[in-house]
Amino acid sequence: MASIEEYSLVLPSTQSAASEIDLTALVETYSALLFRVAYSMLRSRAEAEDVVQDTFVRVLEHRRTLPEVREMRVWLVRIAWNLAIDRRRRRQPESMDAVFAEGLVAATISAEKALDQSQRIQAVLRELERLPKTERHILLLCSLEELDNREIAAVLGRTESAVRALLFRARTRLRKRLEKGGSR
Repeated sequence: MASIEEYSLVLPSTQSAASEIDLTALVETYSALLFRVAYSMLRSRAEAEDVVQDTFVRVLEHRRTLPEVREMRVWLVRIAWNLAIDRRRRRQPESMDAVFAEGLVAATISAEKALDQSQRIQAVLRELERLPKTERHILLLCSLEELDNREIAAVLGRTESAVRALLFRARTRLRKRLEKGGSR
């Protein structure tokens, strides 16, 4: 992921120091959240980092309208979410071997435990992918433990009650499928 200084350098030299501080503060405050949002959708570190950078490029493009943004966190998550969805639509399906290999490189546990964990994670991911798109999206945003129902509703353009209902339905459906071992 690019450093904060790199983001500050992107600002035109005509901008004030206050703008640089504001952008730096946004990057420091939200980059980890935006990365988790993108990674939950893309499951690729490199692509998630690109989405975070693209999100802040959008911020730069819209810097004149930033004072009008009421909820910066929700606005940024919505941008990152939409960018991640666009990337996912355009890319080729990733093999599960790549996900497993990435886990093995980073793992500090035995290969046997890593394989077991990877298989369990793959089962959850398979069942998560089988959920209806809206339920899957709501579950991903909620699972970040960063977005509450009101914020998810704002990101997805739904009502809070719809988010609560879809979240309940998604959790129930996922739990039942995992208990059955992934069978329909």
